[in-house]
Amino acid sequence: LKRWFIRYATRLVFGTYLKVRYEYLAPLPDPPYVLNFNHPGWADPFLLVGWWPRRHRFYVFGPKEEDMSVGWRNHLINWSHMAVPFKPSKSDLVDASKRAQGVIQAGFVLAIAGDGRLSDRGGEIVPLQEGVAFFALRAQTPVVPVAIIGTRWVRLRKLCRVRVGKVIEIRGRRPNRAGVDSLKGELTAAMNDLLAGAPDEPPPKGRFGRWLTDLFADRPWLNEQKDHDRKN
Repeated sequence: LKRWFIRYATRLVFGTYLKVRYEYLAPLPDPPYVLNFNHPGWADPFLLVGWWPRRHRFYVFGPKEEDMSVGWRNHLINWSHMAVPFKPSKSDLVDASKRAQGVIQAGFVLAIAGDGRLSDRGGEIVPLQEGVAFFALRAQTPVVPVAIIGTRWVRLRKLCRVRVGKVIEIRGRRPNRAGVDSLKGELTAAMNDLLAGAPDEPPPKGRFGRWLTDLFADRPWLNEQKDHDRKN
């Protein structure tokens, strides 16, 4: 019931403000599998929650929070039971990994922003971390690359596309250094192909679009760069 409510509430809110289009370049595999998506904006998980096929029940690996009992967003995430949070200090890395593996073993989909943070520009990915490859190889489950285009800046009725790529099969690869590096390289190439031609759009002219885009956008490194530029 919670999932039904969150799904259709998300479709109502985000589908009213944005235009969401899914582009399937290949059929989805049957669950379980790992879903890797890029992360240009804070709205990305909502485009998955609202429009991903309902029978493919998924959990999002994240957010990074030291204390999930603080703040209304964390309370909402806890209530939804649709996330596998972990601490940025990595003090709970073993437990978080067990919970993530438990999602796959239960026959569900584990969705991960493989770059680990918001990207600075639309149409590009931050170098992928090892989590996606590690989880997929440990569970011997395929990976579905997904490119989200258009959420770096949001404005009223803007077209945002979710481009679903071809399944990457594990084919018996082992969860060792060579296997992780090989899968990460293949996934990086797949994501770059999906994002080919995606524009790096300028900020919206209206103040509301800028405010809404930056409302939950956690990019502290850009603030540090701005402070450095002002000082110099």
